[in-house]
Amino acid sequence: MKTKERDALIDALKARFEQHMHRHPGMVWAEVLARLQATPAGLRSLHEMEMSGGEPDVIGLAHDGGGFVFCDCSAESPSGRRSVCYDREGLVSRKEHKPENNAIDMATAMGVSLLTETQYRELQKLGEFDGKTSSWVLTPPEVRTLGGALFCDRRYGNVFTYHNGAQSYYASRGFRGSVQV
Repeated sequence: MKTKERDALIDALKARFEQHMHRHPGMVWAEVLARLQATPAGLRSLHEMEMSGGEPDVIGLAHDGGGFVFCDCSAESPSGRRSVCYDREGLVSRKEHKPENNAIDMATAMGVSLLTETQYRELQKLGEFDGKTSSWVLTPPEVRTLGGALFCDRRYGNVFTYHNGAQSYYASRGFRGSVQV
């Protein structure tokens, strides 16, 4: 990443951090900044999240004490990550009208993880997300083995989890990612 891009990303992250202190009470920007500067791979992932419309922000500390957890906090599923099947197997199984990509491969290339259903529900405690869109979530193997995949959204003041065939895709469905920095 070029210096100018890195500086612009850090400025955007700082502004979002300061604007949404309720997502990370008690945390200090200087500590987050020090961690960002020491983690080039994490910065690259955050840049990918930002460039695809994710609006990443700090949502907590890593469970192992090894840094900060950033998550996509855009109001709707990131616009640059929609219209994708769940995974490569789902994409390959489509007979026609194949999308360009799938959520699992995109997340891997970005260096992020899809949210689990539990993580998605925790994110929803920090704000109201996916009121018009939905997001694929990491699907348990026992569901995926049978051809399905899970997605979540927020409707009527509640968070819902649904299922679809992993090969399905919709213009309003994408995925949210998280990364530990």
